[in-house]
Amino acid sequence: MTDASAATAAIRVLLVDDHELVRRGLRLILEGQEGPRVQVVGEAGGAARALELAEREQPDIILLDLDLGGEDGLDLLPRLLDATARSRVIVLTGATDPEALRRAALDGAMGIIIKDMSHALLLKAVEKVHEGEIWIDRALMGRLQEEKRRRRPGQLPDPEGAKIAKLTQRQREVIAQIGEGLTNKEIASRLGVSETTVRHHLTAIFTQLELSNRLELIIYAYRHGLATPPK
Repeated sequence: MTDASAATAAIRVLLVDDHELVRRGLRLILEGQEGPRVQVVGEAGGAARALELAEREQPDIILLDLDLGGEDGLDLLPRLLDATARSRVIVLTGATDPEALRRAALDGAMGIIIKDMSHALLLKAVEKVHEGEIWIDRALMGRLQEEKRRRRPGQLPDPEGAKIAKLTQRQREVIAQIGEGLTNKEIASRLGVSETTVRHHLTAIFTQLELSNRLELIIYAYRHGLATPPK
């Protein structure tokens, strides 16, 4: 494939939702919007069909509803990734349970969006995750912040408080900028350090907070007040 044809190739998407009307709506949105061309290569209402289509079609993006009726989308997520060599998963959710979102990130999701997001943001999320970026919806960020505000101070588990207290000032600065959506290159420029140094900081942060990836860190940071969602 030439560079020109690669640039114009459609983003191939698999829809996994147990409601046919929701899948139909998502298809209409994704294939009918201006912007990057999107091709829905399959629809599944349950785990078995989703795994079959994922293995056969090898989509670029899988839009996965966490609530599949009698099946758990969180259980399906790692199985989908095992069945594909290149797919990236964006989780669709109507809930804001931080532990469920943390598990989704831990199991390999690269994006988390809420079902009532705008058409334009849905398309942007698909585009950005296809490009390799992490995506978490701003409305969801706000809901995580609200969940944090409702917690009584004593509700923060002591082990989490102890881990957070051991973060260095520089590590906190890196976390705050991850929360702003900055890349390693942008953080390095802002802090006046190399990208290698930023990566070293992130490795230490992941180890200290017992986290596995960037999306999990973003969720954790918003939940525990280490970063502020963009306005």
